[in-house]
Amino acid sequence: MTPPERSSYVYALRFRWLTPFYDALLAATMREGRFKPALVRQADIAHGQRVLDLGCGTGTLTVLVKRMHPGAEVIGLDGDAEVLARARAKAAAAAVEIRFERAFATSLPHAAEDFDRVLSSLLFHHLPHEAKIRSFGEIHRVLRRGGELHIADFGRPRTIYTRVAFSVVRGLDGFDNTADNAAGVLPGMLRQAGFADVVEVDAIGTVFGTVVRIAARKA
Repeated sequence: MTPPERSSYVYALRFRWLTPFYDALLAATMREGRFKPALVRQADIAHGQRVLDLGCGTGTLTVLVKRMHPGAEVIGLDGDAEVLARARAKAAAAAVEIRFERAFATSLPHAAEDFDRVLSSLLFHHLPHEAKIRSFGEIHRVLRRGGELHIADFGRPRTIYTRVAFSVVRGLDGFDNTADNAAGVLPGMLRQAGFADVVEVDAIGTVFGTVVRIAARKA
């Protein structure tokens, strides 16, 4: 029997055969050179902290975290074996020590209060509403008290252009999956999951829509 996480899994570019083009497309269209370093700075990671990159994909953010904070223990987690292979190769090429795990955000293979920081980039718009709720609950569970969650993902479009542009992403990843992002309700969902001090830190326009950075804390 296929687990529900697998049956509803949406690859980063919708289709597996597009995976080799993922990094090039993001670099060209998503301004990741701006929002990913900003996300890492926002997380304010300290030496010795345990950091989870949830939905790490090909490992661009994971490697960046380790480069910017070599004294942190960094783990990348994703449900796609192919992108994890690319992430491991990327970490090896960068000569950084990162552990990569295959698992799903809705069922994290970690004990309670196991991480100081959880970061996630462009994951949640792939997930159905109920999977988002379960994932936020799992993140809250594995964070230590005072630990923080830092997200970069699509948010409510700010302009007519970004609304039209985001419709392309919505067509690829599913209008139901992306509805919460388009409505800008992720911060409210995080509060319902038990997070405190939830704030939308920044929003930038990209070729495919508005990317917001969100911070939240486990009280």
